[in-house]
Amino acid sequence: MSILLKAHNFIQSILLIGIVMSTHQSIAQQNKPSGSGYAPVNGIKVYYEVYGEGMPVVLLHGAYYTIDMNWGQLIPELSKTRKVIAIEMQGHGHTPFSDRKLSRATLASDVESIMDHLKVDSADLVGYSFGGSVAYQFAIQSPKRLRKLVIISAAYKSSGWMPEVTKAFKNLKPELFDNTPLKAAYDAVAPDKTKWTEFLEQMIGSATTPYDLGDSNIAKIAAPVLLISGDNDGMDKIELIKTYQLLGGAVTGDFGVIPKSQLAIVPGQGHVSLMMQTQTILGYLNSFLK
Repeated sequence: MSILLKAHNFIQSILLIGIVMSTHQSIAQQNKPSGSGYAPVNGIKVYYEVYGEGMPVVLLHGAYYTIDMNWGQLIPELSKTRKVIAIEMQGHGHTPFSDRKLSRATLASDVESIMDHLKVDSADLVGYSFGGSVAYQFAIQSPKRLRKLVIISAAYKSSGWMPEVTKAFKNLKPELFDNTPLKAAYDAVAPDKTKWTEFLEQMIGSATTPYDLGDSNIAKIAAPVLLISGDNDGMDKIELIKTYQLLGGAVTGDFGVIPKSQLAIVPGQGHVSLMMQTQTILGYLNSFLK
């Protein structure tokens, strides 16, 4: 199979996530947030929803997703015992598009400002895909606000992805998103639907720009970290193991203390299907975050 065809297939799998996720929307809709609104942060207004009570956990979605599409199945379960704060990052969902430069450092600062707005001193943080890279950045720049970190199918540097994924990102074009569930989800909640193409161009620009948050910065993360990856989710597993080693893992536990950080490889899962394994991910979260 050619690299171009592989890239096309990867792109299509990302774009078609909403077809499956939309069938689960009714469950999410039954669980109404106890609070929602816009927090003024760093020159823009960012939308958030709050569910449940207890120790706070902040959820950061993947690229192009809304809260419902990414977390609709997990929120009802997590909110039974936790205060869940779900955020829609710059330009996503209810949060207006902004021509503010899109950077992980700024998005991570947005998260901290939302915590300030909600009077949350510290929280656990769960990030998927693009949201996972933002979560890494938050751990680096706001360590005192972080209790535990969960990274789902995300890398802190471009080389953390397999070459096919990088090539797929380079083939992204706004027209590929036409008539997709992602577009429908955006139209359903976006405050200005005319910004769709500008939003896509901004996100595609981010996806095709190399990034590296730094090995030394990852090694300095003091909070326990849970890495969750599908065995075929496009992440370079050699790099993933190196990441786990930077976090103190990949040791012989029988010869010493078990590391505070953990690594979970879920069999038979790609990048998109991994996020649909609700009970599996919920089990990992409940065990790690307890």
